[in-house]
Amino acid sequence: MRLGYFGGSFDPPHLGHLAMAGAVARAFSLDRVLFAPTGRQPLKPAGPAAAFPDRLAMTELLCRAQQGADFEATAIDAPLANGEPNYTVDALALLHRQAPADEIFALVGADAFLDLRLWRDPDRLLELAEWIVVSRPGFALEQIDALNLTAAQRLRIHALDGVAEPANATRIREELRAGNDCDGLLPPAVLSYIRAHHLYGTGS
Repeated sequence: MRLGYFGGSFDPPHLGHLAMAGAVARAFSLDRVLFAPTGRQPLKPAGPAAAFPDRLAMTELLCRAQQGADFEATAIDAPLANGEPNYTVDALALLHRQAPADEIFALVGADAFLDLRLWRDPDRLLELAEWIVVSRPGFALEQIDALNLTAAQRLRIHALDGVAEPANATRIREELRAGNDCDGLLPPAVLSYIRAHHLYGTGS
């Protein structure tokens, strides 16, 4: 099986995430994509606005909104009992142990991937998965060359250009705090969850 791994804060998960995962799944013939909210991201010390159980529940609702695709939320990168940050290399290693026969493809935006050398064990990350790097506004995919990768590592990186994302989480949180419905940015089920649980400054 060709398995996609899509990690991130998902704070909140939105239609831009679906657009990115859908485009990658089609372009690279992925059989399944796992959406993995991260418990505590080491490069974002402020932490997420919503608690992990809420982000996981919203991600499950997001995946159900995508008909005809095998998208699934997973708690594989849940908060650690010792309170330490979560590292993608650990989640991918665990996924390898759980599905040793699968080909793993990690989905990431170009802006995040350009910080690869700041991640824990970047060389091991490139061994554990092939990486599908999706362009973002203002980030040229050619900037990947600045990571000083070996020829073998470069072969494990695949670029996907032209993916239009209708939203980003920071903007959505601002819109929700302002009392806007975020129509076209969130699936109705996710918006209903946000309101019911009073997330991001919203009410029921």
